[in-house]
Amino acid sequence: MVNLEWYRTFKEIYENGTLTKASIALYASQPGVSVHLNALEAYVGKKLFERTSRKMIPTEDGKFLYEYIIESLKKLEIAEQHFKKTTQEKNPSLNIGMCSEMFQLIIEPEIPKLDFDLVARFGAHTDLIKDLNNGILDLVITPKKQNEKKSLVEYVPFSKERIVLIAGNKTNTSEIKKHIKSKNTNKLEAKLLQNIWYSSSNEMEHFRRFWFENFNKKPAFKPNYILPNITSIIRCLNNGNGFALVPDFLCREQILRNEINLVWEGKVKTENTLYFASRTDLKYKKKLDTIKNIFTSKMK
Repeated sequence: MVNLEWYRTFKEIYENGTLTKASIALYASQPGVSVHLNALEAYVGKKLFERTSRKMIPTEDGKFLYEYIIESLKKLEIAEQHFKKTTQEKNPSLNIGMCSEMFQLIIEPEIPKLDFDLVARFGAHTDLIKDLNNGILDLVITPKKQNEKKSLVEYVPFSKERIVLIAGNKTNTSEIKKHIKSKNTNKLEAKLLQNIWYSSSNEMEHFRRFWFENFNKKPAFKPNYILPNITSIIRCLNNGNGFALVPDFLCREQILRNEINLVWEGKVKTENTLYFASRTDLKYKKKLDTIKNIFTSKMK
């Protein structure tokens, strides 16, 4: 008999493009995701993806299967969330979505103090907002505000994140800081290009934006190491060598502990406004306020 989780896994691989991203979205291990996909392919008797070094490319059978099951899966997810809400009145559950790094830094340490159930989901901001509109999620932390007519979602700004240039504390930054001080962006860019660079698959947009706003051009190079998330980058740079562009609030503690160095905030501020996106028909507003207060207190 087919396992419904195989279809969920197939959906995430199809929409995210890689096993790594799918495992993050499912909050599962990558080997577990591979096992589910292999089991589904064996069950249907068809190859659903072409495996490449960078991406999982759906076959024609894979595309057909996705179109056939997607609406049913979405309806099932909505039904599951609504069913939970009606059967758990004595112990209310709040469903939230955000990037994994933000959850680990802000929410994870506070979970033992909560007096209600919490279900966290990670993924692309556009996908999380879709789940919010569909009633699957109650709150999303997002840097992107979507203006949709007749939407039950409201956006409230609560903080800003600034993209900054950091380096491992074993990185020689003397010449780079010299060019920053003299405002010689041509020599600064040339020197930066000679170094080791880290980035993450979900932060390449920030990387390109910082570069364009400060050097008036797109970055003409590919980072040496593209990792699953920013937390991994910071760990690699901890007492190491190399550069990265990351949101400031994710690396403040490491900078204070001298584990990494803040090199440059940019001649132009590369900032994102962070929003609480929540449903206006939410029943447990006091629980929502608890989560909001955690964010506002930690991101002052």
